[in-house]
Amino acid sequence: MSQKFTIARLVVSGERFEVMVNPDKALEYKLGKPVPPSQILVYDTIFRDVSKGERASEEKIRRAFGTTDPLKIVKTILDKGELQLTTEQRRRLIEDKKKQIIAFISKHCVDPRTNLPHPPLRVEQALAQAKVSIDPFKDVEEQAKEVIQALRPILPLKTELALIEVKIPPQYAPATYGTLKSFGSIKREQWLSDGSLLAVIEVPAGLQMTFLEKIGSLTKGTAQSKILK
Repeated sequence: MSQKFTIARLVVSGERFEVMVNPDKALEYKLGKPVPPSQILVYDTIFRDVSKGERASEEKIRRAFGTTDPLKIVKTILDKGELQLTTEQRRRLIEDKKKQIIAFISKHCVDPRTNLPHPPLRVEQALAQAKVSIDPFKDVEEQAKEVIQALRPILPLKTELALIEVKIPPQYAPATYGTLKSFGSIKREQWLSDGSLLAVIEVPAGLQMTFLEKIGSLTKGTAQSKILK
């Protein structure tokens, strides 16, 4: 197929509708960028089958979309239907999504034998060994949960959260508060009379050591911490 266009399709009540679209602009729109439909549509005809050159009837188009305006229809097809990706687009999207999933697993999971996160390279190797299929459009967190199940026979993984109590001295407390929130969920906080902050933070187990090191660095080693769970 020519790289000057690709196909977006949608099936409505058993009827297939296809449009010819600009590969890059259509993908940008599919990923949430504000792209005008006029830049997406290559040929303002609604087809039943592009490869055969079969056009959809005006009656069926109107019944399915409530309009015959191609610029409105292409948005509906991209919003609800399927975009045919080019080989390069699919490769790039899958690679990006894979990196995000690996980062998620390294952040949220630990090796139950050591309670430490697996290095990203080890997770990537396990992905290849398990032959896990990555969906370029599926949500990272939702997909990661499925990937974790597929990896468990190969890679020992434990998904859990750590509960950590920290006491930040007054001279560092205000500047450190944002970092506490960025690492996880603040379950309890108390500003003490001397200006110190006593807080309980829930963080992904895989980030436990990174969190403690970061707080230690920001407070020059003066913060007190206790792992509650």
